[in-house]
Amino acid sequence: MDSTKRSKPNVLITGTPGTGKTTTSEMVSDLSSYTLINVSEIIKKHNLHDGYDEEFDTYWLNIDKLIDFLEDQVSGGGCIVDYHSCDIFPERWFDLVVVLRTSTENLYDRLVARNYNQKKINENMECEIMQVVLEEAREGYNPDIVVELTSDNVQEIEDNVLYVQDWILKNEKSQLN
Repeated sequence: MDSTKRSKPNVLITGTPGTGKTTTSEMVSDLSSYTLINVSEIIKKHNLHDGYDEEFDTYWLNIDKLIDFLEDQVSGGGCIVDYHSCDIFPERWFDLVVVLRTSTENLYDRLVARNYNQKKINENMECEIMQVVLEEAREGYNPDIVVELTSDNVQEIEDNVLYVQDWILKNEKSQLN
């Protein structure tokens, strides 16, 4: 899949769990009429996993099944993909990779509110502190398409949605020219 053959760009919104990916993705999708792809939901709904990890309260992702499942969906463009990791997706799929970041104080409170167990909270806190998702994005994609945005409060989330929406409008126009 070549981005020049897509009618619309694809956007990946990623970040440590609790950084506001789903809220941001849903809002961008609503404003842009782009297709929202919540990867975590798809993994569960279509059994694109190899079992469940009780300790971390998560599924063991089958990457090959997931990529095969999503390939046709993203090939035409116009997708907002929401997932906490980015290094599993082919670089050719995305025209913009948004990495959401949040302060550790906010992240901790959000993860506790989700009733995450302490081991899962600690792992995600460490991931955010060490900028794991941001580094994955920078290593896996052209740095020109990777954008780091702070997502600490409602105003920043709204600003991030507007940033992505403006980017989409600008890039849709440039693909028409």
